[in-house]
Amino acid sequence: MEKTVNQRAWFLVLPVLALVAFSAVIPLMTVVNYSVQDTFGNNKFFWAGIEWFRELLESDRMWDALGRQAAFSAIILAIEVPLGILVALNMPKRGFWASFCLVVMSLPLLIPWNVVGTIWQIFGRVDIGLLGYTLEALGIPYNYTQGFFAAWATVVVMDVWHWTSLIALLAYAGLQSIPDAYYQAAKIDQASRWKIFWYIELPKMRGVLMIAILLRFMDSFMIYTEPFVVTGGGPGNSTTFLSIDLVKMALGQFDLGPAAAFSIMYFLVILLISWVFYTVMTNLDKAERVQ
Repeated sequence: MEKTVNQRAWFLVLPVLALVAFSAVIPLMTVVNYSVQDTFGNNKFFWAGIEWFRELLESDRMWDALGRQAAFSAIILAIEVPLGILVALNMPKRGFWASFCLVVMSLPLLIPWNVVGTIWQIFGRVDIGLLGYTLEALGIPYNYTQGFFAAWATVVVMDVWHWTSLIALLAYAGLQSIPDAYYQAAKIDQASRWKIFWYIELPKMRGVLMIAILLRFMDSFMIYTEPFVVTGGGPGNSTTFLSIDLVKMALGQFDLGPAAAFSIMYFLVILLISWVFYTVMTNLDKAERVQ
């Protein structure tokens, strides 16, 4: 007897599909439509084909912004991942202080992005900011509105302050999942602290660290609010990342066609790098398990 399948359950999924279509698919198709057209105002559009894509690929503007974006993501990952692991390793495992540390580490994540930018914009000012005033009093030249290095240092330190706790919390969750028997066996074998970390803790954290690195890469590659509030993309174009350049093109210059093509290429770059990143890390994890 053939088993009948009730297809009415699909009606429960239709609201979700409609919401996704409204919030994701329709805007994406609108951007695709703009990317192959040109307009002179009055809502009149003219077919441009792949002209905007070719123009962006041949210009230095997008490649310079992409280079700055890649450098920023590489720097913050190189700082935040080891620092987050170090913080997680030194957090208490049980008791009141463990709960206290978890709450403290969660506080930066609760602050809105524009507020974080405003805090560091004021904090770094040489006239009223504690950081800027202190460095100036010590004779250290610091002005994030005029100096390239100062602007980059401010943006990087701000991001590290804001997001290191995310990696620390995820790494801490991975450490908490390690059974006490592993540590007891290591103690019997008189393993050093480094060997315990390398052969017990790091392998057990690899899964959550993969998620943490992937999340932080995507977030850092799409960062906009914090550096825009602090530096506005300056001095010059030194902190003009891809997202800031895209907003300037779309809203500042009102070049809808190039901006739409830029946003599609931006999306594809993030998707491609995230896929490569995930594939490489997944294959490394499988190779480690086979061994």
